[in-house]
Amino acid sequence: MSGTSLDGVDGVLVRYDGDDTGHVVADASLPLPDDLRAALLALQHPGPDELHRAAQAAAALSDLYATVVERLLARAGIGAAHVAAIGAHGQTVRHMPPAHPRLAPGEAPYTLQLLAPARLAEATGIAVVADFRSRDIAAGGQGAPLVPAFHRAAFAHPGRAVAVVNIGGIANLTALCADGALLGFDTGPGNVLLDAWCERHTGARYDAAGAWSRHGRVHTALLADLLADPYFDRQGARSTGRDHFHMGWLDAIVARHPDATPVDVQATLVALTVESIARAAAAVPWGTHDGGGPQRMLVCGGGALNRALLDGLRERLPATDVTTTAAHGWPVQWVEAAAFAWLARQTLLGRPGNATEVTGARGPRILGAVYPA
Repeated sequence: MSGTSLDGVDGVLVRYDGDDTGHVVADASLPLPDDLRAALLALQHPGPDELHRAAQAAAALSDLYATVVERLLARAGIGAAHVAAIGAHGQTVRHMPPAHPRLAPGEAPYTLQLLAPARLAEATGIAVVADFRSRDIAAGGQGAPLVPAFHRAAFAHPGRAVAVVNIGGIANLTALCADGALLGFDTGPGNVLLDAWCERHTGARYDAAGAWSRHGRVHTALLADLLADPYFDRQGARSTGRDHFHMGWLDAIVARHPDATPVDVQATLVALTVESIARAAAAVPWGTHDGGGPQRMLVCGGGALNRALLDGLRERLPATDVTTTAAHGWPVQWVEAAAFAWLARQTLLGRPGNATEVTGARGPRILGAVYPA
C-alpha cells in the first residue's frame, strides 16, 4: 500500500489458516524516492506529456513494490511459490466518484490508481490483483473506502460500538455498530494538508508527533471557514481525495485570514482533521442504549503517530476510549496493507470485496483484475 500521503510503501505478508482475518507473518516498508514522489505529486494535476510521465511513474512504483515483496519473502523465509497473490492498490492520482463537484453533467465518474501490475507480476513471479476500485464505481458506487469490510472482519465486537479511523492522507471512518450494522466513509483531509503545509514552512515532510502544531493556536475563524466546505455536510456514501482537498483549496481559504501565522494554520489543520472525524462519528447511529457515540475508537495509519491528533480526538470525544489498532494486535502501519491482502483473497475466492452500505454501489461486486504469475 502507498497512500495519499506519498511517504512510502507499506507491505505485509498475511497467512490465512481457515479464518477471514489472517495473521501477519512479516512486514516491510520503504520510503518513496524523492524523484518518484515529485513525479506522483505532479501527476495529481493536469500537465504536459501526462501519459508518458504516468507510465514511467507507474513502472517505478511497481519496481518499489517488488522490492518490498522481496523483503517480505526474505523476512518470512519463504519463496514466491508459497504466495497466492499480491494485493496492490497502486497510487491514486485521480478520484472522481459520482457527484464529484469537478465532474460536468454527463461526464462519467472514474478513479485512477497508477501501477504496472503486469510488470509487478513479472518481477516477483507472483499473481497480482490490482484495480480494486473501478468495478464499484462502474456499479454506481464511490469506489472507496474499501477497507471497512476488512475492519469488520478484524475489529468487530458483538454488542459494542467500535469506530476504526484510518488517518492517511485522507481520513476515513468505519462504524462497526453495536447492532451489527456497518457504515464507512471518508471524513475529509487527514495528513495531506498537514504534511504539505509543514513541508512548505519547515522543510520537513511531516510534523513528527505533531510537535510543531503544538506551538500554534487554533484560529477559530479559519477553522470555521475550512469546515464550511460542503463536503463536510454530505451524508451517506462519500469519498474524497487530493482532487478536492489540495493546497490550492487551503491557500484560497487561508488568504482570507491574513492574521493566521503558519504555525497557527498547522494547529488549525490538526483541529480540522479532529473536528471532521468527530462530526462524522456524531452522525452515525451507533445502536447503543445511550444513543451516544462509539464506545471505542481505534486509530491507524500515519496519523496515529501524531500525538497532537490523538490528544485532540480524546479531548473532543471524552466519552470514547480513543486508542490505536495496536491495542488489538495490529500495528498502525499494518492495517491498510493487510486490508488489500484481504481484498485480493476475496477476489481469488470469487467473493465480493465491496460493502454496498459503505460505497453506495448497486450491489456486491467481485473487485480487482488478476494478472497471473
